[in-house]
Amino acid sequence: MSKPFSIFNYLLLILIVCFSTYGVSVSEGAEKKTITITSETLTTDNKSNTAIFEGSVIAKTTDITLYSDRMIVSYSDAENSIKEIHAIGHVKVLSKERVIFSEEASYFNKEEKIIFTGNPKAIEGNNVITGTQIIYFLQDDRTLIEGSRVILQNKQGQE
Repeated sequence: MSKPFSIFNYLLLILIVCFSTYGVSVSEGAEKKTITITSETLTTDNKSNTAIFEGSVIAKTTDITLYSDRMIVSYSDAENSIKEIHAIGHVKVLSKERVIFSEEASYFNKEEKIIFTGNPKAIEGNNVITGTQIIYFLQDDRTLIEGSRVILQNKQGQE
């Protein structure tokens, strides 16, 4: 049985899947997918445990594509896990007919949340949801949209 339509939960799940391929556990038994990240440059700093992808960053899985100008990955070397991921500049996440735009998207592993800032906007077909900030809490499967504005287009003939 499927849940009612929720554009944000679906689109935010896209980012979760992208981020989970780095080794972040989304849920027990979640299958990790291969992700390919391309960029003009990659700088790693083992002392600060960061990897910085810059210039036309594209992160792809089989069904999801994330674009940004820059992506910073902070990791814990001792725990062999991702701590935070920040996608910065012209962030766009695509999956089939769904897309989300923002200037920044930040994933925090410890708090299990993703924050979209910088005029975040989600679009599916003619439906649009915007806000000043969108916070998705992974563990609770809950979304908080600050300053929200929702435009839903009903198709004729549907109840």
